[in-house]
Amino acid sequence: MTESHLEHLPVLLNETIAGLSVKADGKYIDATFGRGGHSRVILSQLSEQGRLLGLDRDPQAIATANELAKEDSRFSIEQCTFSQLSSAVHSRLWQGSIDGILLDVGVSSPQLDDASRGFSFMKEGPLDMRMNPDAGISAAEWLATEDMDVIADVIKTLGEERYGKRIARAICETREHTPITTTTQLAALVDKASPSRDKHKHPATRTFQAIRIHINNELDELSSALKQAIDVLAVGGRLAVISFHSLEDRIVKRFFRDEALGDDLPAHFPVTVDQLNPTVKIIGKAIKASEAELAVNPRARSAVLRIVEKLA
Repeated sequence: MTESHLEHLPVLLNETIAGLSVKADGKYIDATFGRGGHSRVILSQLSEQGRLLGLDRDPQAIATANELAKEDSRFSIEQCTFSQLSSAVHSRLWQGSIDGILLDVGVSSPQLDDASRGFSFMKEGPLDMRMNPDAGISAAEWLATEDMDVIADVIKTLGEERYGKRIARAICETREHTPITTTTQLAALVDKASPSRDKHKHPATRTFQAIRIHINNELDELSSALKQAIDVLAVGGRLAVISFHSLEDRIVKRFFRDEALGDDLPAHFPVTVDQLNPTVKIIGKAIKASEAELAVNPRARSAVLRIVEKLA
């Protein structure tokens, strides 16, 4: 499928833009540019003095972003991971002056819909799953060489899959005589190894999620980005994070809570709330997609948006 046919609907678009409270002359970072849905709306609210930096590790996203950069001098793009956010900011001497950062975590619709990327068990393609196909090892390479116990732990922990050990054993038994190289091959293997069915989910859903998260080091990248984002924001700047499953959202929720609480002092320690040095305040409650959005974009059903504002 060609790139032009891969539709991408930005999730929680209006809620995210409202949450960022865009200033016309501000500096902003879309740390997961994707296909630029959020970025283009942010740009529409910026004046000639405003600036937007896009970040992404996916070469196809970078290609789209380069076209936008040619059209709009207020926008620039850098190919990097979440954990390189601070470096991208410092190279532009923007530290402490960023008015808003967006992290849209996880895999994008174009990545899922392009069978050649190997993210989806619904379409046959090479078992790759790398967000940057030019870096690291593919899912097929990892499954071909990794120890069974490690594979089981990844599937159980990152996929929250109760049959992780059975699936890992089936993978290792299969690879002894047949290389596992395609998405449909792995999906069929997981299906056969799963003793029960969830009528709302394909048996391979959790396994594919787990392997993808592991291959791309997604949770560590997210944790690193959250810390760096707070550091580079201006006072009053906002960080908006969209996550798509419980493991991601748990990291974001706990990080925001801890930063909003401030110093971890013993209970009943004689200090005021302000003296605990909180770094952020939480803006509103977690936001989920409306019924109207879900009718247009069912993939938004698991999306959760959380927002904080930097205090000091």
